[in-house]
Amino acid sequence: MDDFTDKIAVITGAGDGMGRALAWQLSAAGCHLALCDLFADPLAATKDLCDAEAPDGTRVTTHLCDVSDEAQVVRFADEVQAAHGTDHVNLVFNNAGIGGAGSMFADDRDAWERTFNVCWYGVYYTTRAFLPLLAASEEGHLVNTSSVNGFWASVGPEVSHTAYSAAKFAVKGFTEALITDLRLNAPHVSCSVVMPGHIGTGIAQNSWAVHGNEADPAVLERGAQFRNSAPTTADEAAAIILEGVKAERWRILVGEDAYALDEAVRADPEEAYDVDFRDRLAPHFTGLRR
Repeated sequence: MDDFTDKIAVITGAGDGMGRALAWQLSAAGCHLALCDLFADPLAATKDLCDAEAPDGTRVTTHLCDVSDEAQVVRFADEVQAAHGTDHVNLVFNNAGIGGAGSMFADDRDAWERTFNVCWYGVYYTTRAFLPLLAASEEGHLVNTSSVNGFWASVGPEVSHTAYSAAKFAVKGFTEALITDLRLNAPHVSCSVVMPGHIGTGIAQNSWAVHGNEADPAVLERGAQFRNSAPTTADEAAAIILEGVKAERWRILVGEDAYALDEAVRADPEEAYDVDFRDRLAPHFTGLRR
């Protein structure tokens, strides 16, 4: 798919970060958009950005949806067909994700499952709901956002990171398995798994809100620090992803830190969770915690 003009794209988690950047860049290319998020205000702000850039006639619709709830996702798919007057879509970006609740011991089970369900079941439910619409198109592409934590289940040896990592491993394996499933059953549809490193997004603040916590100044400050210290911006990440889609690459690493971590884990998998592994890698991967 080397041209996004007049295609129809679905983007989850479109209220901020890479989702917003993908929406903005696709709308500027003349792609019609169906955007979803859990929160109305940031979603409306994304739509305003897209409307300001999009060529005349480009349709941008917004939909409130909790992607961890299958009934809401099915309703979202129905809304997209009605709002766009279509029986197909060309692109689906499973971008929604949150962090938090990393420990099986110290963290609340509901919070753990909330993180896992958004990051994994959000991808699964959205794929289930929209795959028939992708298959009904002349050409389609499914893009699932995993993470470097989809091949390395850690942010450093002193911090538990189980819920997010388990979900992102699931997303990676699911997408890789879909390569064959699509080739056999819908060969005009491609898929990609995206594995970003440290990207400048508001995931820390957004995760805090999704878990139902009140704003904590210390958390907000750490979240802003995470966003502002990132070596790759959300806009840069979105551009890399869209170029990967055009090139029909099934595996899209985002950021030099992602490449460095991928190489290091592949070279030394048995020691990937040792303390000195983290220390050797730290200069290349700003997302590591100490």
